[in-house]
Amino acid sequence: MPLLKDLIDVISPKKSEPAELPVEEGQEAQVGEKVLIRIENLNGMIDIDRLMKFLREGQILFLKTKDLQKRDLGAFQTSVQKWKRVCQQFGWDIAGTEEGYLVITPRFAQIVRE
Repeated sequence: MPLLKDLIDVISPKKSEPAELPVEEGQEAQVGEKVLIRIENLNGMIDIDRLMKFLREGQILFLKTKDLQKRDLGAFQTSVQKWKRVCQQFGWDIAGTEEGYLVITPRFAQIVRE
C-alpha cells in the first residue's frame, strides 16, 4: 500500500508543495547533475548539426551571431529560421538577445521572457 499512498500524494499534493513528476527522457540532465552551458560561434548552416548534438546531451547553448550577421545577413536569417524549426520539432526553447546571442535550451529548461 505504500506505493498507492505515494501515488495519491503526487496526484493530489498539499497546497504548499508543488508536485514534481520524474522526467523520463533520453540523455537529458537528471536532478543533481550539473548542467553544462556552452558558448559557441554560429558560422552558418553547417554548424547546426554539430550544435544539435550538444542540446541532445542536455547542454544549454549560447550562440554568438554578431560575426555572421555582419558577414552575411541572408545566411544568418536562414540559420535562425532553421534553428526555430528544429527547436519546435524537438521541444527546445530559443530566444535572441540584443547583444547578438541566440540562447537555446533543452526541454528541461525554459527561457523566461518578460
